[in-house]
Amino acid sequence: MLLVTGLLLFAAPSFSQPALPMDTDVLVKKLVPPEGRIDVVLDTDTYNEIDDQFAVVYALLSPERINLKAIYAAPFHNSRSTNAEEGMVKSYDELTRLLAKMNISPHSFVYHGSTSFLTDANQPVESEAAKNLIDLAMNAEAPLYVLSLGAPTNIASAILMEPKIINKIIVVWLGGKGLNWPTASEFNLRQDLYSSKILFDSGVPLVQIPTEPVSSHLLTTLPEVEHHLRGYNDIGDYLVDIFKGYREDHFAYAKVIWDIAVVAYIINHDWVSTNLSSTPILTDQVTYSVDNNRQLYKVATYVNRNKVLEDLFIKIQHYED
Repeated sequence: MLLVTGLLLFAAPSFSQPALPMDTDVLVKKLVPPEGRIDVVLDTDTYNEIDDQFAVVYALLSPERINLKAIYAAPFHNSRSTNAEEGMVKSYDELTRLLAKMNISPHSFVYHGSTSFLTDANQPVESEAAKNLIDLAMNAEAPLYVLSLGAPTNIASAILMEPKIINKIIVVWLGGKGLNWPTASEFNLRQDLYSSKILFDSGVPLVQIPTEPVSSHLLTTLPEVEHHLRGYNDIGDYLVDIFKGYREDHFAYAKVIWDIAVVAYIINHDWVSTNLSSTPILTDQVTYSVDNNRQLYKVATYVNRNKVLEDLFIKIQHYED
């Protein structure tokens, strides 16, 4: 059957959740971030707008909690790209620009991701990123945290390529709307509906940080970023410049820096309130349906905007080129 969602035509996915794939007590313990430093990979559509750049820098400047093992360029398609592949390549190039400003080599650290979104619920899009994720996960002694800031194509592909990683990773995803929202539709989720369903259906331990009404609290303004970030170092100046260039008219305008919520959750999960819930079913109408027999996951309900931005600004100010 073909289903129409807006202008997107897709076939109903057939990927179904396994029955009780993980013991509930084990799962709940997995969903509590451990103390100390955590092994992390970052999956990001970095050139999609400007929030990913802030999130990448935030992760790099938080070594007290984040041992960043790799960064993956995720595909995207909007006015900044002609197709998903170009979006991924532009994201990769933006990552290399960011790292250059921080004197970090991208070699064996930044990986090209999927060249397209999934077109079948059981057919992965193989990429350097998916292969590296599998390798890191299967060789990890402790759970590997996968921070997803875009369409989860690379992550879903890795799960399809090697389902055993479900027991080795924990995904924290900025995607979808809140469970009480009238629609689940949001840029990251709707870019790749098959991959989004796989996150909910595969049994992988999952923390979802919705856009509205959660990470949408992470608003800041040009005067604020100019005041707190301009003149400290090259990376702070760059973030201010892309913030300023994102919009011509900044009068009475506040920009959401969505993706830093995912990094903040790892740094201090007390800043991001969550509830345990059954994973929702992503329906053909791109809404949520409830089945309380499904696997539990965490869904964020609130983020402390002031604590997060204070921590981000201080870390950028203290960074030495």
